[in-house]
Amino acid sequence: MTLSVVRDERTGVAVVTLNRPEKHNAIDLETAADLSAAWRALRHDETVRAVVLTGAGEQAFCTGIDRTAQVPQPPSPYAIDDPLLTIGPKANDLWKPVVAAVRGMACGGAFYLLGEVEFVIAAEDATFFDPHTTYGMVNAYESAYLATRMPYGEVARLALMGSAERVSARRAYETGLVSEVTPPGEEVEAALACATTLASYPPTAVEGTVRALWTTRARTLTDAFAHAPQLIALGNLPPRAQGELFAGRERGEGFRVR
Repeated sequence: MTLSVVRDERTGVAVVTLNRPEKHNAIDLETAADLSAAWRALRHDETVRAVVLTGAGEQAFCTGIDRTAQVPQPPSPYAIDDPLLTIGPKANDLWKPVVAAVRGMACGGAFYLLGEVEFVIAAEDATFFDPHTTYGMVNAYESAYLATRMPYGEVARLALMGSAERVSARRAYETGLVSEVTPPGEEVEAALACATTLASYPPTAVEGTVRALWTTRARTLTDAFAHAPQLIALGNLPPRAQGELFAGRERGEGFRVR
């Protein structure tokens, strides 16, 4: 199974876990479909009033799209088929609160998920980065999500520095991406505590607040997403050239954590 969903009817909390630890919880097409289906199912489950999202294992929360995934693209420069655009809770019309618990790496397409949760709790060993520019790809959707959560200069540095830098959990906390930092292994427990509290409140008031908060970000994201396909079409290197850059770099080569 690429994804597990565990419901606790006593607390009203569901835990959604990306379950590909051997692949650093990278998202292939099956996982993308499973995520969308899980959020849709949770919309209709009255026993669930809050959700925790996390990744299996200690190495990574999620490292974005699985590079082995084959995604055919339309010939038009004004359109792009991106399977990650439908993996988040808001993209699937789920307005129950979602709290993310992050340990290890969160990078690239992970921000499609983190961009649609209410807040993020991270272990001290969590790191955040985006390697798009390193491999000749425009950082469009991810940077748009991040720009609604962090100061512009911090988003620009993360998006532009690519794989050369990783943002520590502490720095992510200082800049607003993360709301709480825990010792490693305690991030899920902390997220569950918050989600349990949220689930104990009248659900219509909680979901209404989630929607009210989202409206402050929705217009910005809509505008940014409208330009993303053209920017990607114009700025991305051809897939073969991207692959050569990826193959030419050693994993973990030359990065610093700040």
